[in-house]
Amino acid sequence: MRSPRTLEVWKLGTVNYLKSLKLQDRLVSERKANLIPDTVLSLQHPPTYTLGKRRTDHNLLIPEAELTRIGAELHYTQRGGDITFHGPHQAILYPIISLRSIGIGARNYVETLERSMIEFASIYGVKARAGHKGETGVWVGDRKIGAIGVRISSGITCHGLALNIDPDLKYFEHIVPCGIADKEVTSLRKETDTVLPSEEVIHEQLVSCLAKAFSYDDVVWKEDPLVILDTQEHNK
Repeated sequence: MRSPRTLEVWKLGTVNYLKSLKLQDRLVSERKANLIPDTVLSLQHPPTYTLGKRRTDHNLLIPEAELTRIGAELHYTQRGGDITFHGPHQAILYPIISLRSIGIGARNYVETLERSMIEFASIYGVKARAGHKGETGVWVGDRKIGAIGVRISSGITCHGLALNIDPDLKYFEHIVPCGIADKEVTSLRKETDTVLPSEEVIHEQLVSCLAKAFSYDDVVWKEDPLVILDTQEHNK
C-alpha cells in the first residue's frame, strides 16, 4: 500500500515570464533535494511569446522589433515544443513534480497532462482530444485549445501546460502555433455555451483535474505565495 501523496499549489495570479522561470529553477533544485513536495504553479503571464530549445525562430511571423508595438515580449527557453503564446485569460500550470516518485516516464507524463485538460474541458461540455501524430497539445476538432511544453531534469518536471480560457486570439496570428500551420486556435469561451465562472474558479478546476489525473490524494493551496515571492526578490 503506497503512502498518501500531496500536491502543493501556489496561486500566483499574473507573473512576469522571466520571474516565473527563476522561480521554477529554484523549485526544481529544491524538489531534487526533497526539500519541497510535488508543487504546481497556477498563474497567467502578460503577453509573451516563448520558443523551445529547438529555436524555431522562423515560426515567429513578425519582426522582433514589432513585438514592442503589440505589447508582447519574446523569451527563449529550454523546454520542449515549438513557439507558443502566453497571455491574459489563459490558465497556465507549471508542475514541479518528481516522476520517479510517482513511477511514470516522460511520455506518460505528457499524456497525463493532456488527459487533465481533456477532463477539464468536459466540465463545460467541450469534447477535446489529444493531438494526432505530429500535433502537440489538446484540440477541439481541428482547433487547438491547450498547449504543452515541458522540461524534465533528473526526473523533475518544469514548464507545463497552457489552456485558453478567453485570450485575445489575435496574438496567435503572429506565429505558427507550436509549429503547426493551417490550424486554428480556439478557447473555452468560443467552444462552450456554458456561462463561465471566474477565472480563479477555472484555475482551481483545472488543478483539480490535474491532481486527479496524477492520483494525488490531497491538494494543499498556498494562501499567499506572492508574499514569499516578494521576500525572495528582496533577499537577492
